[in-house]
Amino acid sequence: MAITIIVGICILLVYIAFFGIAGYIIYLIIKALRKYINSQEVRKEKTIVRKTLSEILKENRLRCKMTQEFVAETLGVSRQAVSKWENGTSDPSTSNLIALAKLYGVSAEEILKCAVDKENNVSDDKKEE
Repeated sequence: MAITIIVGICILLVYIAFFGIAGYIIYLIIKALRKYINSQEVRKEKTIVRKTLSEILKENRLRCKMTQEFVAETLGVSRQAVSKWENGTSDPSTSNLIALAKLYGVSAEEILKCAVDKENNVSDDKKEE
């Protein structure tokens, strides 16, 4: 009879621990979802910055009348990488950004400054609304 009580208490403790852990996991999931929902403005802003950098890269390539393939071969990267930079899926590394700037005949600072200026203009537009 004493063993039955001890086994029953152990089973009860396991259930309490299980539901405690499950409850804590649910709490963490809800907390993460709230944080994600509240970060919508930050995600939109990052998207705008990526688009502006990608637009600048594409504008410069077209201004120089170069194809993505030519740029890729010159830099030693794939054409898909250049495409991703221009559609905003990814950003070029610092060394690739410097190489792009040289290839396009502008400074890397100029490319980044244009992207920051566009970001600031978008932020100013949001403030006016």
